[in-house]
Amino acid sequence: MTEALHIRNLSKRYGDLVALQDVSFSVAPGEIFGFVGSNGAGKSTTMRIVLGVLSADAGSVAVGDTAIDFSTRRRIGYMPEERGLYPKMKVGQQLSYLARLHGFSPSDAAASVTRWTERLGVAERIDDNVADLSLGNQQRVQLAAALVHDPDVLVLDEPFSGLDPVAVDVMSAVLREKAQSGVPVIFSSHQLDLVQQLCDRVGVIVKGGMRAVGTVAELQSGHGAILEIVGPPATLDWTSGLRGIVDVAHDGPTTRLTLDLAVADDQQILHAALAAGPVHQFRTSKPSLTEIFREVVSA
Repeated sequence: MTEALHIRNLSKRYGDLVALQDVSFSVAPGEIFGFVGSNGAGKSTTMRIVLGVLSADAGSVAVGDTAIDFSTRRRIGYMPEERGLYPKMKVGQQLSYLARLHGFSPSDAAASVTRWTERLGVAERIDDNVADLSLGNQQRVQLAAALVHDPDVLVLDEPFSGLDPVAVDVMSAVLREKAQSGVPVIFSSHQLDLVQQLCDRVGVIVKGGMRAVGTVAELQSGHGAILEIVGPPATLDWTSGLRGIVDVAHDGPTTRLTLDLAVADDQQILHAALAAGPVHQFRTSKPSLTEIFREVVSA
């Protein structure tokens, strides 16, 4: 039975540098959790502590009620940001070796290697050295290495980096399948549109501290609405003096307004826009995860 991954009050310092400060969140069974932040924000440090590659100065990591130890760690599938495959070892031999390190018999390891290389589209390269593969295929093999021992938890650091759109679709489908089987999945990525599409919840880390955690809908509800108006020229500054406008941005004929819905009056805004010139489009949308991320980081 799969259990939740709990990260509680993690802190880590390197001399005067605070890498993590009281970081806490959980990933439920069957949940895909997107872990996002700028370079150096603390994503990889957190993941390395989960795997025991680094030790925390304070805090704890547990799967269910069990603190992470050697036995628990064997239940985790990990994909590091710095790819950790042996470049001069054949793909099939390497994956079989990793499966057997996790306790698989030779026959079970062989069956798992066949399953995952076929599923990830690298079965025809099973007898090639990793170094002879393209970067995208190396990425697929690295994911197979995280999956080959049938883990109860998946922790993936930048798994989509360098993948073409077809490979992104394959990897996304695999992560959804693992989550549907009850596995908690956490991955980091700078591709925020992909995070928004794929994840049940998202955590934003800034300078070692968690700044926002929730579903995309929950994060959107806390960051106002976006109103796009196509028509009135930006040079007229027709939005001046209108209530509830948090930010104004112009892109050619399009004016994008970030609104405080508690104060803004869309009919007043429409009236002002019509007074400035013809309005060809007037629509409200929610901020994207990319826009929310920029706002959280800048704050």
